[in-house]
Amino acid sequence: MSEIAEKFGIKQALKDLGLQETNNGTSTGKDFFSSGDVIESYSPVDGALIGKVKTTTKEDYEKVITTATAGFKEWRTWPAPQRGEVVRQFNDELRRLKEPLGKLVSYEMGKSYQEGLGEVQEMIDICDFAVGLSRQLHGLTMHSERPGHRMYEQYHPLGVVGIISAFNFPVAVWSWNTALAWVCGDACIWKGSEKTPLTSVACQNIAARVFAENNVPEGISSLITGDYKIGEIMTNDKRVPLISATGSIRMGKIVAQAVAARLGKSLLELGGNNAIIVTPDADIKNTVIGAVFGAVGTCGQRCTSTRRLIIHESIYDKVKDAIVKAYKQLRIGNPLDENNHVGPLIDKDAVKNYQSALDKVVEEGGNILVEGGVLEGEGYESGCYVKPAIAEAKNDFKIVQHETFAPVLYIMKYSGDVSNALELQNGVVQGLSSAIMTNNLREAERFLSVEGSDCGIANVNIGTSGAEIGGAFGGEKETGGGRESGSDAWKVYMRRQTNTINYTTELPLAQGIKFDL
Repeated sequence: MSEIAEKFGIKQALKDLGLQETNNGTSTGKDFFSSGDVIESYSPVDGALIGKVKTTTKEDYEKVITTATAGFKEWRTWPAPQRGEVVRQFNDELRRLKEPLGKLVSYEMGKSYQEGLGEVQEMIDICDFAVGLSRQLHGLTMHSERPGHRMYEQYHPLGVVGIISAFNFPVAVWSWNTALAWVCGDACIWKGSEKTPLTSVACQNIAARVFAENNVPEGISSLITGDYKIGEIMTNDKRVPLISATGSIRMGKIVAQAVAARLGKSLLELGGNNAIIVTPDADIKNTVIGAVFGAVGTCGQRCTSTRRLIIHESIYDKVKDAIVKAYKQLRIGNPLDENNHVGPLIDKDAVKNYQSALDKVVEEGGNILVEGGVLEGEGYESGCYVKPAIAEAKNDFKIVQHETFAPVLYIMKYSGDVSNALELQNGVVQGLSSAIMTNNLREAERFLSVEGSDCGIANVNIGTSGAEIGGAFGGEKETGGGRESGSDAWKVYMRRQTNTINYTTELPLAQGIKFDL
């Protein structure tokens, strides 16, 4: 265990989460171990080895899907409020273990400790939402055109739900799916990111313990571990009616085609290229806060990170100078130290992509305002720490059109009214999050209108990153069109059924057809 891990209590956190000696990367709640290869999890914080996890083999997967399928057949018969009670107890454990799980998220992924705690809080919040939902799951009733008939709609559990999550939110996105799917009566098989395997095992440990105490059938919460190959097995499995996948657009297109080929359902949360429009009526102070947090939070590794700042020419220099000044105050370092603002990128491949993006924007004619670079020396031994950078660019640059998963912010001008800014904002293939900074009511309403932002999330006077549990989360265009978390997102985890009941002694046929016997 490294000096940093000792100092900030990582060893105790691993113990609290049942990970002192784990190598189990395949689980349905049972204590069986995989015969697969070993994944070593190294922290981007200090480069130290945290632990080792076995990958899931094809044979292991077959055990998992068989157990999950059998468990679902019983779990679906439990009354939804009883399923909600199990989720409530799972939530109690998350509250109890919030600090150690938040530390592990920070240490294994690299986001700040406060963000790690915030991610666990999202898990807690969605469980609260799911518990309330377990006493609803409502359908509709409607009037039949036939006398003596009643019609209504109801929702039934869908089956086994496959969840593929990414490294940047290694626990929260899983919970958005699984908490809702559980109360809906589904079983879940989770393929966490191979870059953050220990957080996945920690969550499975918590769920397995709670489920065992409540005699929940085996397989309702299952975990598989490995690279894209194990994900492909699940994605192509007809026994998994829904695949919920979070990741890159490239990955999402592969998943979508595979699932569609077997006429399954997919819920896709893919890349973002999010912009903030800054109008002449913007509050500059709030603009700077929203833009900086959105661009450098999680070291730019959020799907909702602010990538583009579209500023009206009349205030361009004022906003530019304020943003550059704010970047000079950023503290980069160990994310477990709450004095720091920015932690490391996830690994050295991410660092290479960051460096490549800065090279390309210069090649295309961009101007670097805040220089980037890889940090070296004491405290930066992992080689994953970089400087958040700002570049003046044009929206049609190839690199600007691409999502760079790193702290690189592109700023650009617009002239005329807000419609010109909207044309720039919407002029990318992604459509996840967007924001406008303005105190002009007409501009705000135009931004939110049918002619405004084409994104799934559109904010006024707050940044692009962050989302509340109560609202559905997701985007349009090549972001995938999926919706997770709040609102009526629960419906994707269920199958819809229309019912007609005839309570008469006659059997009238549609359109007045006569069929006498």
